[in-house]
Amino acid sequence: MTRKNNKKEKVDVGFIFQITDKVLWNVFKKNEIGDVLLPFVVIRRLDCILDPVNIKVRNAYDNFKEKVSEDKLDPILRKAAGGLQFYNTSKHTLESLKENPKTIEIDFNNYLNGFNREVRNIIENFQFDKVIARLVKNKLLYQMIDAISLVDLHTDKVDNHNMGYIFEELIRISNEQSNETAGEHFTPRDVIDLMIKIVFSTEKEKLSRPGIIRTIYDPTLGTGGMINLAKNYVLDELCVRSKNKPEIKTYGQEINEQSYAIAKSEALITGENADNIRHGNTFTEDRFPDKHFHYQFANPPYGVTWSKDADFIRNESANPAGRFYAGLPGTSDGQLLFLQHMISKMELEAGKIAVVTNGSPLFIGNAGSGESDIRKWIISNDWLDCIIALPKDLFYNTGINTYIWFLSNNKPKNRRGKVQLINANVVEDKGTGIKGFSKPEKRSLGNKRNKIDTVHVEKILELYSSFEEGKHSKIFKNNDFGYYQITVEQPEYDKKGRPILDKKGNIKADSNKRDKENIPLAKDIEEYFMEEVLPHVPDAWIDFDKTRIGYEINFTKYFYEHKPLRPSSKIKAEIELLEFGTRNQKGIVELIKELLN
Repeated sequence: MTRKNNKKEKVDVGFIFQITDKVLWNVFKKNEIGDVLLPFVVIRRLDCILDPVNIKVRNAYDNFKEKVSEDKLDPILRKAAGGLQFYNTSKHTLESLKENPKTIEIDFNNYLNGFNREVRNIIENFQFDKVIARLVKNKLLYQMIDAISLVDLHTDKVDNHNMGYIFEELIRISNEQSNETAGEHFTPRDVIDLMIKIVFSTEKEKLSRPGIIRTIYDPTLGTGGMINLAKNYVLDELCVRSKNKPEIKTYGQEINEQSYAIAKSEALITGENADNIRHGNTFTEDRFPDKHFHYQFANPPYGVTWSKDADFIRNESANPAGRFYAGLPGTSDGQLLFLQHMISKMELEAGKIAVVTNGSPLFIGNAGSGESDIRKWIISNDWLDCIIALPKDLFYNTGINTYIWFLSNNKPKNRRGKVQLINANVVEDKGTGIKGFSKPEKRSLGNKRNKIDTVHVEKILELYSSFEEGKHSKIFKNNDFGYYQITVEQPEYDKKGRPILDKKGNIKADSNKRDKENIPLAKDIEEYFMEEVLPHVPDAWIDFDKTRIGYEINFTKYFYEHKPLRPSSKIKAEIELLEFGTRNQKGIVELIKELLN
C-alpha cells in the first residue's frame, strides 16, 4: 500500500460537521457528539466492508444455523466473510434500512443483533442503546442512518490506513469538545509527539532492516491514541523512505468501557488484530500475562487510589517473580505500580518505555519507603535513561507539573550508568523575549493553555540526542540520586546535666532531639558526620541500625538558579524614593531610572 506523507490529504472529516449541523444540532450537546458519531462511523465502516460478502454470509448462516453449535458456526461464517474478523447475518444493510421508515427502530436493532459477538460487545460498551433511545425519542434515527449511509467508507475509497486517520481525527475532535473529562482518557497530541520522537530517535537503523517485527503496548490505553500515533510515525515518517518497512503490531488494555470500545473499534475497522485490544483492570487482571513488548507508551492516572485492589497487589508484591516485588507506593497513588508493570513487560533485550507522571513519583517517600525502594530498583538496574520536565498547562484537566520518564534495558554505551534530566518547563513569552519549549494556545481548552510545536519538539530532541550538560540539560551518575539517611541521636540529661544511662549502661538517647540527615552515597558517612554534624552537636552519635538508603530525583534542586541579592545602592534608592513622596516628581523619575539600570 502506497503511503503519502501529507497527513492533511489523508484526513477528510467534513462529514462530521455536516451530520452534526443537519441532524444532531440542538438535540445533543457539543460534548456528546462523539458518543453518537463514533459508533455510527464504526458501523458504517463495517457495513461497507461487508457489502461484497453479505450474500455469502447469509447463505452460510441459513445453511448451517440449525446444524452446528454456535461455537462451530462462527468459523464457518468468518470463512464465508472472506476471513474477516466480523460478519452480519441479518437481512439488512444501512442502505436497505431506509426502505421502511416506519419500522426503522425494529429493523435497526435486528441489524445490530446480526453482527458477530465481538462487534456486539463493542456496540454494548459504547452504551449505544442510550444513543439510539435519544435518537428515537427525538425522531432522528432515520435521519441519522440516512446521513451516515451517504458517507462512503468502502475500502476502495478509504483504505485502512486513511480510515485510521479519519477515526483518530474524530476521536481528537470529540475529546477536545468534551475537554472537562478528556484528560482521563486523552493525552494531547503534542505531548504524544514528543514521547514518540524521543523513543524512536535511536531506532531508525534497526527498524529499516529486513524482516523486522516490533510490538507497541499501552497498559492504560484510553482510546488508543498513543499506540496508533506511534505506529503511524514509524511507517509514515521514520521509515517512509526505507525499502524495508517493519511490521508493527499494537496492543493495549483499558478499564473504561467506552474508551475500550473506541480503541477496539479502530483496530477492527483499520484491519488490525482487534484481539490485541483488551478490556480489564491492568493491576488485577493482566490480559497479556506472558507477553513482552519492544515499545511502551502510557499516561497513567495521577493520584488515583489503588485501595480497592490492595489485597491482590499486596499478595503479588510478596512474590519475587511478581510485578510489584520492588516495593509498594502509598495506596493514594498508583503511578509507580503502572511503571513497575511496564518494566515487567519490557522485551528482554530491547525494551523502551515512555510514561507521563506528575511530580510525586520523583521524590515522595523517605528512605526505606515503597516509593524510594522502587526508584532505587529502577535506577540501580540502569533502566532510567531520561526524565523531561514538561511545560505547565499542557493537559486538558490539570495544570500541575508533569514529567515524561524514558526507560530502556539496552541503553547506548555513552548513556549507561547515567541519567539525563531535561528541564523544558519554560513557556515562550514574546513580551520578555524568553525562548521556551512551548507557547500559549490561541484559545484555552480546559486547563490546556500551552502547546508544544514542532520547533519545540526539535529543540528538546536536540537536547536529548546531544547528551550534553547545559542550562536545560543535566547529566548525573546513577548513584547521584541515592543517599544514606542516618539517624542522629543526642544524650538525654538529668537535672544535674549528666547523661542518663539505660539498664545496659549505655547512654540513653533523647527522642525529642532525634534528627535525620541525608548523606549522598558518594560521601563517607563518618567523614560527613565529623565535618557537618559534630561541630554543631558535639555529643551526638549515629544509630547505624536505623540507617537506610533512599533515592529521589529533585528537579528543583538540580535546576535551581541562584539570584544574587540586590546591591545596597538600589535598596537605598528605593528608600529615598519613598521618602521623596510626591514632593519632587522629577527626582522620582531619576530614581526610577536608576533602579532600572
